[in-house]
Amino acid sequence: MRPLLLNPLFTPVTSLAGVGPKQEKLLRYLLGREATPRLVDLLLHLPSSVIDRRARPKIRDALPGTVVTLEVTVDRHRPPPPRSSRAPYLVYASDDTGDVVLTFFRAKPGYVEKLLPVGAKRYVSGALQMYDGVPQIVHPDRVVDEAAFAKLSGIDPVYPLTEGLALGSLRRAIALALQKLPSLPEWISPEIIRRCQFPPIKEALNRVHMPLELTDILPDGPFWSRLAFDELLAGQLALALVRAQLRRPAGERHAGDGRLRNKVIDALPYALTSSQRRAAAAIAEDLRQPVRMLRLLQGDVGSGKTVVALLAAAAVTEVGKQAALMAPTEILARQHIKTIAPLAERAGLRVAILTGREKGKERHEILERLDAGQIDLLVGTHALIQDDVVFKALALAVVDEQHRFGVRERLALTAKGEAVDVLVLSATPIPRTLVLTYFGDMDVSELREKPAGRQPIDTRAVPASRINEVMEAVGRALSAGKLVYWICPLVEESEAEGTDHLTDATKRFESLQKRFGDKVGLVHGQMKGTEKDRVMAQFASGEIGLLVATTVVEVGVDVPAATIMVIENAERFGLAQLHQLRGRIGRGSESSTCLLLYREPLNEMSKARLAVIRETTDGFRIAEEDLKLRGEGDVLGIRQSGLPGYRIARPDVHGQLITQARDEALRIMQDNPKLKGDRGEALRCLLYLFERDEAIPLIGAG
Repeated sequence: MRPLLLNPLFTPVTSLAGVGPKQEKLLRYLLGREATPRLVDLLLHLPSSVIDRRARPKIRDALPGTVVTLEVTVDRHRPPPPRSSRAPYLVYASDDTGDVVLTFFRAKPGYVEKLLPVGAKRYVSGALQMYDGVPQIVHPDRVVDEAAFAKLSGIDPVYPLTEGLALGSLRRAIALALQKLPSLPEWISPEIIRRCQFPPIKEALNRVHMPLELTDILPDGPFWSRLAFDELLAGQLALALVRAQLRRPAGERHAGDGRLRNKVIDALPYALTSSQRRAAAAIAEDLRQPVRMLRLLQGDVGSGKTVVALLAAAAVTEVGKQAALMAPTEILARQHIKTIAPLAERAGLRVAILTGREKGKERHEILERLDAGQIDLLVGTHALIQDDVVFKALALAVVDEQHRFGVRERLALTAKGEAVDVLVLSATPIPRTLVLTYFGDMDVSELREKPAGRQPIDTRAVPASRINEVMEAVGRALSAGKLVYWICPLVEESEAEGTDHLTDATKRFESLQKRFGDKVGLVHGQMKGTEKDRVMAQFASGEIGLLVATTVVEVGVDVPAATIMVIENAERFGLAQLHQLRGRIGRGSESSTCLLLYREPLNEMSKARLAVIRETTDGFRIAEEDLKLRGEGDVLGIRQSGLPGYRIARPDVHGQLITQARDEALRIMQDNPKLKGDRGEALRCLLYLFERDEAIPLIGAG
């Protein structure tokens, strides 16, 4: 139950004066909500900058090109001629040093007269320009009388906006939401408040949205930092609650005698790398311990994570238990099964796949076999956590690319068995601080080497002006029977601004098809799953030799025979993305080539990115460089700035707060694991406020 105290903050934004259906739709988009946003969403949307309106010169001393606030008397109006809608409405005003013209385009009838009555004194604020030697302010931001002016701080926050939403209406909505902010209990411990000099949350929200000083909205200032710590503490406390639930002493343990694992290893066409052996041994040890396993296995593209996950599944099968592997997309799930099935068959492991595509009778049969214990390992997508999926004895949950799954999905899968062990796979090498932020304290295994027999990839950057030479080279490769990927940033022509020079896959497919005929295929994210699979199968079998694709091929596509990749507009991709895409080639025994086509001129950031990707194929080094180049935000590839899942905390600014929040969360778990008493109630408020309340039902559990 959400604490009653928070109810005012969870009322919809449409309850505010001036927020109608049109605004609601725009706010939904701006705040990233599927349903109507609530007041709390508005309050956690923080300003990106401020306008300082405190400069109050006389008209004669006002500097053109600056934002000024003038105290003027309105002299006369000059409306546009009747039939000229394009001419502006002019208002002439003055002080004792000179004149200023206030200009309004497309003003509604009566609006300007009401705003600036002749003879009245008004305070007018906006950017001042000179026009024909006369000072002018076009569409002043503020026009107020003396009483209203006395209430203004002179500093206006500027917010990230979306097209169609006016800054003024967002400011008004936020100001109204602030009035509804209840007095909240303090959830941070007194020593942290003292050490970090945090203000109360109410003051922090008020000062960030209604700054009294220019520095009030800085992310490293006390007000923003307080809110960042709250958000991080909510995240860490939720993780700690899940963790405590998963770390409860487990009953019977899940490691067998190794007979099935040895069969899997014997079935492999190559020897395990030393890091695969180490990871498998660490997992086997975890499965023997009296507490549940919670391990993160991270390895680069093609480092053999699937095989290690299969060995873990074999270990629990040895004691008659079941395992599940959940992947975020169908392509990834099918990729895993393709690697697993032949090995499992030779080791006598029974495997099946369950995604949204298995329906009707087929699905029913899989579920029956699962419930009867006739499936040892079930691979699938979110379909695995549906209510009617029942395991006879689930003991191991393997979750791939976990950062794409929320706490809820992780819990839903582990809830399908008793004391289920958890193994998380990540293809994006994640720096340590981020592991803490997303997974809490987790044991980590890294796969550093590539499997034997993989050939290095020759990566070159080529300016787009040489595209004809590239096409000729591709033609020669096709004639020699080679398989080629051609990657484009967009599916089809986009209306979005800033994309006019980007190549879309549909157009490129058409131009390459003219040149090379039916050897060319196309895949992109908007195609149906079955259609995508059909084209991918044609490519894998060599029926088509050139595959034009968007980034749908970034993960989990395995065509070892493909040895050439062209990436168009390479300057528009992030490092991690370029690395993932390039990982689609160099998977077989032949040497591979990757061509990065870029548009000139390149900015510094793009130059640095292309340099790193040419120098190295080591995903761990690329992840570290990526961090340096763009901050920790999008190493996980979810949101373009800040920490995915976090709106306020910024790793580059609040990095030291992450560890403090974690330590505080662990202290709370030691002193008050059931969140009882006043402090417990305050912490429950915190979890609800930052939407980390998924973890609250766990307090009662177990």
